[in-house]
Amino acid sequence: MSHFSRIKTQLADKDLLIQALKALGFTPEEGDLLLHGFGGQHTPVEILVKLPQSFPIGFRKSGDFFEIIADWSGVRGVQAKEFTQSLLQRYAYLATRQKLEAQGFTLVEEQIASTGEIRLLLRRMV
Repeated sequence: MSHFSRIKTQLADKDLLIQALKALGFTPEEGDLLLHGFGGQHTPVEILVKLPQSFPIGFRKSGDFFEIIADWSGVRGVQAKEFTQSLLQRYAYLATRQKLEAQGFTLVEEQIASTGEIRLLLRRMV
């Protein structure tokens, strides 16, 4: 029997989370939604990502942070670990750029290494 798994994260900003999901090619829905799983199970979520021929992935605020919720046994085309790592990296990238741009920095160059590491070169005129 399948069940919903919850992955705790440090994702606090809903707008950045939505941006990160979109940057990864997903189309998130927002609102008071229900995440469905095996056997008609369901649980409330605030953000829902539907996948083709698969159970969806949901996000719900738990304390100050969002948790990732899914019935991973029925999620197709996406692995929990890879999905979480990609999402955390894209969220961190967006949060870093947002904070640095707010401090007056401008992106000059961006490099993505074969390891997936992202290097940013920023400049601030004083």
